[in-house]
Amino acid sequence: MILLLATWAGAATADLKESFEQGERALARGDLAAAEASFRQVLAMNPNDVGAHVNLGVIAMRRKHWQSALTELRAAEKLAPQVPGIRLNIGLVYFRQYDFKAAIHPLETVVRDTPDSVQARHVLGLCYFFTDRQAEVVKVLEPIWPQESEKLDYLYVLALAAEKSGNSDLQQRALKQMLEVGKDSAELHMFVGKGYLQELDDDRAIAELERAAAINPKLPFVHYYLGVACRRQHDLARAKAEFLKDAAIEPDVAFNYDQLGAVCSDLQAGTDAERYFHEALRRDSHLASSQFGLAKIYREEGKLTEALAALDAAGKLDPASASVHYVKGQILVRLGRRAEGRTEFDTAARMRKEETDRLEREVSGQSFLDPQLTSEPK
Repeated sequence: MILLLATWAGAATADLKESFEQGERALARGDLAAAEASFRQVLAMNPNDVGAHVNLGVIAMRRKHWQSALTELRAAEKLAPQVPGIRLNIGLVYFRQYDFKAAIHPLETVVRDTPDSVQARHVLGLCYFFTDRQAEVVKVLEPIWPQESEKLDYLYVLALAAEKSGNSDLQQRALKQMLEVGKDSAELHMFVGKGYLQELDDDRAIAELERAAAINPKLPFVHYYLGVACRRQHDLARAKAEFLKDAAIEPDVAFNYDQLGAVCSDLQAGTDAERYFHEALRRDSHLASSQFGLAKIYREEGKLTEALAALDAAGKLDPASASVHYVKGQILVRLGRRAEGRTEFDTAARMRKEETDRLEREVSGQSFLDPQLTSEPK
């Protein structure tokens, strides 16, 4: 009996090894369906195989199936809590959904355990940047200067964070390095223009961005940022044209369609706005601003049930938005559900006292999600 069990165990181990290797080969060639099938076979033989859970999480990440990715990665983390790479992937899942607050903790543990991880530090720095923790941006990003100081995106974030946290020496060092790295390139002028956008100096932003576009009219994102600046100046026709230019260069970037939806809403072109918001969500289902934009369109059209559904979706994506609760209160009152409406108004009032409504600032154009920085650093 012992011999038979040993023989069976050996055969099972061999089958498990073969299934795992088949999954790895399929994953390497991009055949996600075959890879998933192989790793599912591994888990059927050994439900506690950490590698299979991790690879299934990676497959789900590539498909942008974020909840499935988290399920697999959390299972792997439970089995192997000492492996920083698992927690790094968990942080990246949250980062790619723009849930920067949720990404911070797992990334902090990676930096704690592997302080030399450039990727973990860079992404954590961006999460601090987007949640306005500028001193912590400097603390986590400055140590990777030797590895990253040839990259304009790194220098740009470091310079802004240094300025906002009062570290003028580091700010000047980062700006000087930007000039040395970027020279007179289109990329440098674009980053300088973005800096002016952050400071709400739209005239200077447009001047720099136009210089970038003149050097390289097909530079990714330059027309997006021009569109942001023009929308702020209420030049809606030009803003729309600039977003359309960037969409032609980068047809899969959801941010362009989100902004086109907002511009068309400003122009009272509800049908076009609705179409663009849906285009944005088809490419990225985690854009709260597009869901919020749809909700306001539906409210104006009297489609109150659809408006509530869009607001619920926006609220799940951005739970800190007072504007979602306020508009929801308006709609509930119109539906005769006054008690529920008052509750939403009270929630909105409380939330507005506690923190700035990021979503409302994005929807109004005062601030903007930066597609260049919300992409995972390479």
